[in-house]
Formats: sequence, C-alpha cells, structure tokens
Amino acid sequence: MKELGRHILAEIYGCDPQILNNKEYIEKIMVESALKAGAEVREVAFHKFSPQGVSGVVIISESHLTIHTWPELGYAAVDVFTCGESVNPWNACDYMTEFLKAKNMTATEIKRGIFEQEVSVMSCTL
Repeated sequence: MKELGRHILAEIYGCDPQILNNKEYIEKIMVESALKAGAEVREVAFHKFSPQGVSGVVIISESHLTIHTWPELGYAAVDVFTCGESVNPWNACDYMTEFLKAKNMTATEIKRGIFEQEVSVMSCTL
C-alpha cells in the first residue's frame, strides 16, 4: 500500500520566546523550512496575536506547513503535510527546530491517503 502523503505533527518545546513572538521571523523560518524540504511555496499567511503568539500557514504545491506559537510557554505546535515523493517533511521539522532554538522536539508521522484497493470510478446517466 502506498500513501498519498506524509503528515508530521510536531511538538516543539524550549524555544526562544522572542523568536516565537516575532511574526516576520516565524514567517521567514517557515518559508525556508518548506524550501529545505524541497517544496514549492505558493502562498503564505501569518497573524500576530496580542499580547503574544503567532499563527501561520505556508501553502505549498505539495500541501502545507502550519505553526501556532505560545511564547510564554516556549512552545510551538507545527504540522507539515506533504504529498508525493520529492519532498521530505522531516527536513522542514528539523530546520524549524534548529531555528526556533528549541531544546526538544517530539513528532509523530501519519500516513495520509492509504488505499487498500484500487478505486474505480463509476458514472451513470440520469
């Protein structure tokens, strides 16, 4: 069985709080992470919360990367979902972990779109 995509759910702890609260730097890290993974960036959208925290998404041709930060806890929740075989989502997670100056990262990989049998398409005329 072959999956359509790989989805990494990463818990990144012990990050630099100033980095986690810097929208421009988080956006830069996320875009660079996508590129390091071999993805093609399509669109980006990031938001800075008051008094703190950043959330954002990088849309890639192969799916997406998202981040939600809690500077007061030194924590970032990250998803990296990639389709196809040319992009390695772990490269993006590792890059983010390094540039968030994290002390610890735990992650789970979920295979997405696993089909046990070939799908056939039926059509009917009404």
